[in-house]
Amino acid sequence: METTATCTAMMLKPVYSSPHPLAGQKVPLTVFDRAGFDDFVPTVLAYHPSPSPPGNEALKAGLLRAVAAYPHLSGRLAADDQGRRFLHLNDHGVLVVEATVPANMAAVLALAGGERWRGVTAAAAAHDHFRELYPPPPEENAGAAVLQVKLSRFKCGGLIVGIISHHQVADGHSMSSFLARWAAIVRAAGGGKKADDVCAAAPPPFLDRAATAVPRHPPAPVFDHRSVEFKGDGSRSYAVVPMDKIKNLKVSFTAEFVAELKARVAARCSTFQCILAHVWKKVTAARGLQLHPEEFTQVKVAVNCRSRAKPPVPAGFFGNMVLWAFPRLRVGDLLSSSYGGVVSAIRDAVARVDGKYIQSFIDFGAVADTTSGGEMLAAAAPAGGTVMCPDLEVDSWLGFQFHQTDLGAGPSCTFLAPGLPLDGLMIFVPSATAKGGVDLFIGLVEGHAEVFSKICYSLG
Repeated sequence: METTATCTAMMLKPVYSSPHPLAGQKVPLTVFDRAGFDDFVPTVLAYHPSPSPPGNEALKAGLLRAVAAYPHLSGRLAADDQGRRFLHLNDHGVLVVEATVPANMAAVLALAGGERWRGVTAAAAAHDHFRELYPPPPEENAGAAVLQVKLSRFKCGGLIVGIISHHQVADGHSMSSFLARWAAIVRAAGGGKKADDVCAAAPPPFLDRAATAVPRHPPAPVFDHRSVEFKGDGSRSYAVVPMDKIKNLKVSFTAEFVAELKARVAARCSTFQCILAHVWKKVTAARGLQLHPEEFTQVKVAVNCRSRAKPPVPAGFFGNMVLWAFPRLRVGDLLSSSYGGVVSAIRDAVARVDGKYIQSFIDFGAVADTTSGGEMLAAAAPAGGTVMCPDLEVDSWLGFQFHQTDLGAGPSCTFLAPGLPLDGLMIFVPSATAKGGVDLFIGLVEGHAEVFSKICYSLG
C-alpha cells in the first residue's frame, strides 16, 4: 500500500493584537520543569471524513491565535553561560507540516495503531508508521521549535493532527488546556464568530512560573528529592534490554468493567484508582512475581500538584506542576489483598504528596541552585529499553480531553498514544469509542506481554 506523503513545512509566528507582556523574556526553568522528561511528547488525533471539515488555513489561523496566549510555545529552549536552561520567549514560531497522503486513513491507522503485541516485527513496523504521523523530534532541543504540528490529509477525506511538544515547557494538563483553546477558536471561526470574542471569553492562562516555585527563607528541604525526582546515589536501578524486546499493548476496559471493579473495592474510589489496582495485580502476576512473595513492588504515580500546593496554584497554570507518589507493597500482600486494600495503599501514597512535600521539593531546587555554580539536576527518567520489573509507572490522562478535541466537525475518532519504550510504563486514556470506558496503553517485555493479555480481564 502506498502511504508516502507529500509534505511542506513552514515556521509560523502567532498573531498578536498587541505585543504580549512576556515578549522577549528569558524564563528560567523551575525545579518542576527540570524534573520532567527532557524530550518531546507526541499526541496524535484522528478525525473521520466529514461534509464540511476545517481546512488547513483555518487550522493554522486558529493555531496561531491560540499560541498568542501561550508565548512559551513559540519560544525556544536555551542555556545560560553556566549551562542552566531557560525558555527564551523570542517568538520564533511554531513549526507546521502539511502532508497529503495517497491512502485511506483507516488503513494507515491500522498500520500505526494495530495490535502491537502480536509480534516484535509487527510492533516495530507499527511504531515506524506511528512516527510518520507527527513531525520528527529534533536531534538537538536547543533552538528547536518547542511546539510542532503535522496536518495529514488522506484521500478519503480523513484528517490526522500530530503534535509534539517539549515536556520541560508544559505538562499534559497544560497541553490539554492549550488544545481546547485551539479547537474552540477553530470552531468559532467555522461558525462565523470572531476569534477575538472566543479569546476574550476564555480565561487567560496563568503564566507566572516563578510564582509556582517560591522557596522558604532559608530553604529547608526535609525529604530525599535527589534520589526520587532526580538521579542520585539512592535511585533505583533496573535492567536494560534491546528496545525491540518491549511490546506495546492496548487494552480497553468498558464502563461495565470499571463499574464491577468499583463494586469490588466496596468503598468510594475513582476510576483511576480501581483500574490501577487491577492492572498492578495483573502485571505482577504476568511477570511471575508470585514466586517471590517477599519482594517489594511499587508504582510511580504522576500527581498534579496545582491544587495540592500551599497556597494552591491556579488550575490554568501553563507549565509543569507534577510530582510522583510511590504506593509500595510486598508482592504477596498485593496479590492476596482485596481491591479495596490495594486502592487504600494507592490513595495513602498520593495523599503524601501534600503541601509540605511540595514545599520541600521547591526548597530542594533552591538549595541546588545556590550551590557553587548551580547543581545540574538530571531528571530520574529511565533510558529506552529499561525493564522496571518488579515496578510500574503510570500517567493518567483521564482528566485530559484530548479525545474530545472538536475542530468543528466533531471530536476525534481515535487517539493514538505514543510508543512506550519502557517495560512497566503505562498510560490511562478515556476511550474514544466507548463512553465511560478506559483505554490502557502499556509496554511489557515479550513473554510477560502475552501472559498479561490473557489475564487482564480476569477478576479472580
